[in-house]
Amino acid sequence: MRSTPKVCVVGAGAMGSFYAAKLYERDPESVYLLAGGERFTRLKQHGIVVNDTHYPCAVRRPEDRGEPADLVLVTVKYQHLPQAVLDMANAVGEQTLILSAMNGIDSEEILAGHYGWQRVLYGVALGIDAQRSGNRVSYTKEGVLYWGRADNAQPDPAMDVARRVLDAAGIPNQEPEDMLRMLWWKYMVNCGANQVSAMLKVPYGALQRIEEARLLMESAMAEVVDLASALGVDLRREDMDTWYSVLDSLSPEGRTSMCQDIQAGRKTEVEMFAGKVLELARERGIDVPANRFLFQAVRGLEKWAEMAPGA
Repeated sequence: MRSTPKVCVVGAGAMGSFYAAKLYERDPESVYLLAGGERFTRLKQHGIVVNDTHYPCAVRRPEDRGEPADLVLVTVKYQHLPQAVLDMANAVGEQTLILSAMNGIDSEEILAGHYGWQRVLYGVALGIDAQRSGNRVSYTKEGVLYWGRADNAQPDPAMDVARRVLDAAGIPNQEPEDMLRMLWWKYMVNCGANQVSAMLKVPYGALQRIEEARLLMESAMAEVVDLASALGVDLRREDMDTWYSVLDSLSPEGRTSMCQDIQAGRKTEVEMFAGKVLELARERGIDVPANRFLFQAVRGLEKWAEMAPGA
């Protein structure tokens, strides 16, 4: 193994740019971005800018062949994952680990279906407030990356390279014993906070102070808790309370990624949130009216943006 592991970042949005910048600061030769077409040209010419610092990260096309990465960090939007799975093929070798830092509960399953569970690690970022405008990303809180196997009760030596990468780059990270519980906890939060903030087009301050917004958020979260319980995941109603200590620590002016997408007229990840809730609930005969309403509301906003002049 190389003395400095090589990391491929797939998806240079707010999250991917944050991680790429941290890795670049540690060793500019240790990280590269994967992008094709116009995005390759743009990133090659302009790099990324994080907290007003320019990072001219190396960029590779999907078709470029070279030594496989030690770690592939996947941070794409949900709708781009099927293409990303194909694009990253040349970056994946026998010893490569793949860490998904995406939202949702099934990106790891999709990646494992193509590359095998032996390579795929769960991941969920919590508390980071990164926001993107063009190629510029800003953040005030780094948050924590929770990651690992579904069950981290026993250390897995195969994960050592990922531990080295994250710790050396100064990326705050933890390996929770029950990773599936953490994954569903974040999913619960996203189905509530992300979707309500997007539908209302409001910052965190509204979720912190407006009762009606909080009640809708709580309704959507409660449905996810009930669904998780039906699927055998250890998630409970009292787990909703722990979200508020995180929410109250966020800047009132900050906005969720889904709210940013709606305001920019971009496609959201609503299929990954309410859409997946509806699918799983339908299979089990569970009623999820809050998530059904949020799915319809956010899709309505998306379609209106598509119909706008110049769209």
